[in-house]
Amino acid sequence: MNTIFSKSVVGRTGIEIEKTAKQVEDILDEKYKRQNDAELPEVSELDVIRHYTNLSRQNFSVDTHFYPLGSCTMKYNPKINEAVSRLSGFTSIHPITPYINYLLCQGALEVIYNLSYLLCEITGMKKITTQPYAGAHGELTGILLMAAYHKAKGNKKKYVIVPESAHGTNPASAAMGGYSIISIPVNNRGEMDIELFKEKISEEVAGIMMTVPSTLGVFESNILKIIEIVHKYDAIAYYDGANLNAILGKMRPGDVGFDVVHINLHKTFATPHGGGGPGSGVVGVSDRLCDFLPVPFVERNKDGRYFLDFSVKKSIGHVASFFGNFGVLLKAYAYIIMLGKEGLIDAAEKAVLNANYVLKKLKEYYYLPYDRTCMHEVVFTAKNQLKNGVHAMDVAKYLIDKGIHPPTVYFPLVVEEAIMIEPTETESKQTLDNFIDVMIEIAKLAETEPEKIKNAPSGTLISRPDETKAAREIKLTCDI
Repeated sequence: MNTIFSKSVVGRTGIEIEKTAKQVEDILDEKYKRQNDAELPEVSELDVIRHYTNLSRQNFSVDTHFYPLGSCTMKYNPKINEAVSRLSGFTSIHPITPYINYLLCQGALEVIYNLSYLLCEITGMKKITTQPYAGAHGELTGILLMAAYHKAKGNKKKYVIVPESAHGTNPASAAMGGYSIISIPVNNRGEMDIELFKEKISEEVAGIMMTVPSTLGVFESNILKIIEIVHKYDAIAYYDGANLNAILGKMRPGDVGFDVVHINLHKTFATPHGGGGPGSGVVGVSDRLCDFLPVPFVERNKDGRYFLDFSVKKSIGHVASFFGNFGVLLKAYAYIIMLGKEGLIDAAEKAVLNANYVLKKLKEYYYLPYDRTCMHEVVFTAKNQLKNGVHAMDVAKYLIDKGIHPPTVYFPLVVEEAIMIEPTETESKQTLDNFIDVMIEIAKLAETEPEKIKNAPSGTLISRPDETKAAREIKLTCDI
């Protein structure tokens, strides 16, 4: 290692830091050096603090507002989770430590080992890898495992079946894995059209990717039959765990025949992922796929010591550095230990109860495309309000004025003017009743004063930004 980088900045004098900067400047190629000084604002510490504090007050967060945000299972983040993830014994470990001397990090390895065991118990899977960094990363890992399985058997497979009600990233993950997509529409109950599925499946199908319950908040009643047919063609049944919180303790994907499962630890196990991270998409597999999992694994030897096992026969190799987002693993472990078996079952029951309570209270005011008992979320549409020119986006914008974070709108794509509401298990009846009252208020205003809804929000600095343009043409300066 170059000596100019070998000494920690902490505790160094200004002269030493300046000397190091000069050394760095001397070794840099001229094309990487600034020709002019950077134009940086000269502001006081107080101004900076006030600026960011005031910005934060304009934000919605699960700590300040109700989040009925469907499709993402936005749970609360217990403060004990944060405390556990910041313990110095965990935060001070360098990720490469287990590879150098696993005896120096037995506690961290024990967490990974125990968490993997618990997740296998929860999902009915045989083995777990904690490497994937997020749900979509877990999906791709599952597809790579699927491809490795078929390659090892000499199977010639070209397609992956993805129902239209599956999680939105499934088709992209299958395509990245080298497969073409066969999309199956939903029937009038919101379930995959099983007759069309029977027509489309063949020896060229590598597998099916299913989200159960689906993004419509609907449980597939034909799931056992579907998996039986998939296995008949030696295809792989993939379970997207985005909505796992609806079935905790009620159904284990492995028990109904799924071969590979990804679990969004940052969804089901309490690390809200607003702002793009952090996430964790751990993947579990049945016996059929154990030989292909990424390495290494954490195993325990006869004397109770934890070590790294690289002995997977046909491993697809690393899919991420080390063991994934370790901080999220810690939070998930703490959450599972804190709730225990009965607590997780109670969480699932309350998630479904809360969603059905909202469904019952609002179905008179908002059109319900699939009028049946839902699971963790309910999908309405603004079809009734559209008669007066009020769209789903208008409903979402008005909620902001009422101190409620908007739910997901316009998704799933199979439902026009979709309003997807997921109250989660953590919200009280009082909070839900307030949300329901506001939604009824919106429905009535759409009949009497639609312009009031269409001009919302009125209490924000920016009322109606072009979100698509803002995402594609990022502006990092502010004129306000």
